[in-house]
Amino acid sequence: MNNPKTIFVSADHGLAIVYFLQSDVVPTLLDAGTRVVLLTDEALKDKIQERFGRPGLVVESLRFKEARAHFTGHRASIQWWLDFLRRAGASKRINLEAVDAFLAQVEDEAHPRRKRLFPLMRLAVALLRRWRPARRWLVRAQRRFDPGLYGDLFEKYRPGLVVASTPGWRFDRYLLREAARRGVRTASVIVGWDNPSSYSLPGAHVDFITCWSEIQKEELMLGSDWPAERIHIGGIPSYDGYFRDEWQMPREDYFRLHGLDPARKLIGYASSFITFSPNIQNIEALARLVSADLLAEPCQLLVRLHPNHFMEVERFAAERERAREMARQMPHVHVVEPVALGGELGHYSGEDMPEKASFMAHSDVFTTVYSTMVVEASLHDRPVVSAVLDSPQGWPGKFTLPLSRIGGWPTHRRFIESGAGQVANTEDELRQAINYYLRNPQAELAERRAFIERECTHTDGSAGRRTGQYLLGLLKTGERG
Repeated sequence: MNNPKTIFVSADHGLAIVYFLQSDVVPTLLDAGTRVVLLTDEALKDKIQERFGRPGLVVESLRFKEARAHFTGHRASIQWWLDFLRRAGASKRINLEAVDAFLAQVEDEAHPRRKRLFPLMRLAVALLRRWRPARRWLVRAQRRFDPGLYGDLFEKYRPGLVVASTPGWRFDRYLLREAARRGVRTASVIVGWDNPSSYSLPGAHVDFITCWSEIQKEELMLGSDWPAERIHIGGIPSYDGYFRDEWQMPREDYFRLHGLDPARKLIGYASSFITFSPNIQNIEALARLVSADLLAEPCQLLVRLHPNHFMEVERFAAERERAREMARQMPHVHVVEPVALGGELGHYSGEDMPEKASFMAHSDVFTTVYSTMVVEASLHDRPVVSAVLDSPQGWPGKFTLPLSRIGGWPTHRRFIESGAGQVANTEDELRQAINYYLRNPQAELAERRAFIERECTHTDGSAGRRTGQYLLGLLKTGERG
């Protein structure tokens, strides 16, 4: 008999740690007397328990090593292709430009043996995008890859609900598949802004899902065949701390922390999209504008490196070092690095939220490449410029997508159409856009606020509580989907 007062929560990513633990989601569950078993990276169990521990919260390993071994060691080719088709096979009823870029990158970088199968797989993708029964078959076909990694945990805790930070898009697929096989109710949350339009079909049977907005709900319904009655709009709990001003440092403290000049305006740049394109051309253009005093007022540049800059990937590391060298050589250029949570969760750390919030709040003009931070910066009422200067050389020997060609991606298009900010394709356009906002800091304020209302739904800091209450409701009713 399952214990209706226990919930498994899978947090397989640093952003999921923020979503569940640094919002009111898990506290709402615990306050209701529910036992929460958080499954995450083995290496972080003690650290998470030390920081977030309280009665009712148990931290267990999500067993990444064993999950990876199953994926790469048990009929690996079939699992790889099933996951590829899952990612590429959403319905064409939604904008699939982001998914198409993924498909092109995988094909371009594929091993020659895999590349020979791509004409056939493109036909399979075309069928999936056009025919709902094919998509249903694919979701069912993934069920047989269930290594049963968590049997001891299911027997020990008897959960009444299993909640994951994706509907099986990552290694959480094995936890969700085992839960479904055991007849345990499952739910997923949407952690990322672009997730419903980028990651496509579920990797396991999931009964319910909660998302940010009506926009995401429509993407889930039309793109991945989710029934409307099984989608909840709960907002984005990760942003509750922004809305409640819980993380922001005073400006003078933040400037002192990074050695910034209080007499100069601050241009913030958040690196983004580096898997597809270098960012260094944007950074260099901004550095030139700042260092040569080509902007309307004396400015300084603070560059936030991307978590992927710290992966063991030579081209990413080389760009990281070039940015660091510019900061050493140019007095008005500075670099901030995201904090490493450690283990499998890398540099997506919840410990970084005060830095991140202050970075956006104190930038006089915020720049990036259409990242999720265009939403977060707009939430902080900051003028936003998306810098999409094309790299002259791209990533040598690797797939590169010119930044000038990504404006049609679903989230990018919504930002452009919202009128909440500007897009700069050249260094001159970048200079003009920054100067416009330096002279008119309140420009497009109404558009930014409307953009946030559409994308985040609940802007009063209540998303975590609402989401926690929704999950409690699923635990109480207990009916499988």
